[in-house]
Amino acid sequence: MTTGVGSDQTRRAGRAESRMPTMADIADHVGVSRQLVSLVLRDVPGPSAESKERILAAAKELGYRPNASARMLRQSRTCRIGAVFGMRHPFQVRVVERLFVRAAEQGFHVVPGPVTSERPTDAVVAALMEERVEALLAFNPDPASPALAEAIDLVPVVWLGEWVDTPTVDNVHVDEVEGLRLAVGHLIELGHRNIEYVGWTGGNVGRDRADAYRRAMAGAGLESRAKVLSCDTYDEEGGAEMARRILKRKRRPTALICGGDQTAVGLLGVFARAGLDVPGEISVVGFDDSYLASLSYHNLTSVRQDVEATVEASLSAVLERLEDAHRPRQVTATQTGLVVRDSTGPVRAG
Repeated sequence: MTTGVGSDQTRRAGRAESRMPTMADIADHVGVSRQLVSLVLRDVPGPSAESKERILAAAKELGYRPNASARMLRQSRTCRIGAVFGMRHPFQVRVVERLFVRAAEQGFHVVPGPVTSERPTDAVVAALMEERVEALLAFNPDPASPALAEAIDLVPVVWLGEWVDTPTVDNVHVDEVEGLRLAVGHLIELGHRNIEYVGWTGGNVGRDRADAYRRAMAGAGLESRAKVLSCDTYDEEGGAEMARRILKRKRRPTALICGGDQTAVGLLGVFARAGLDVPGEISVVGFDDSYLASLSYHNLTSVRQDVEATVEASLSAVLERLEDAHRPRQVTATQTGLVVRDSTGPVRAG
């Protein structure tokens, strides 16, 4: 971004009166990324000599000074970021995989904290804090976890997906409203009107997606036809159980939108064994566009969550919070898209 010299000086003068300059100010001044500024100021190998010179000169010009707490932190830094995620959730696993790569480029190491039925959020967070992580990225953690509450008071926490209204906790989530609008719109274009939603609604994410479906149906003039079928679990077995219930109905929907690809895969398996033609007799849409959706024997139409955007937004929030623990909370909604494959088709006549 290019600005006039006068306006730039005025901006810096006004900023100096209100607060000390930050890494974000340096990035804006030089016209580079916040991550590059962080690398240079932390003296991490990688940036070019030219970039270092420009960034250090801008830091001096703007009067940048790391605060005392940040200096103390660097003296005992571990450069570790803990990642709390579900081992059996394909999208979360993929994000953590990419996080390993992108964090390493910023000079950080990711410590994985997989949540399982035997190892809940509380145990995972406690273990990560024992590893002296400097920050936590947590996918839909248990908000009642005492260890998590304590961690929020001690280190930066980025809450991915389901989240609580905590001023110092940044949030990254997918734009469920747009995603469900795209899914409903696609099915309507194919002639479907009896479109039902299948998913686990036991958490904020599940409830948000179900609500987004209802809004999309209402926006299309189909509010009276909206129906949410709530699964006991979010996984394949939850979808399979719901498929068995649907098969017993005399009047079935012509299309189903699922709250996750795992739920959709469970549906597809049961439908296939029952001889129900997908998409000839019923269309199915998933959510996540995980690797499950692209498997040749599924070819599942799915709402895409952007892995790279999730990683970038999460890592950026961590770096900025490490620099300024008191900055306003950052809430980021990543964009979605619809990947159309073979599980959706025109509604059958009659």
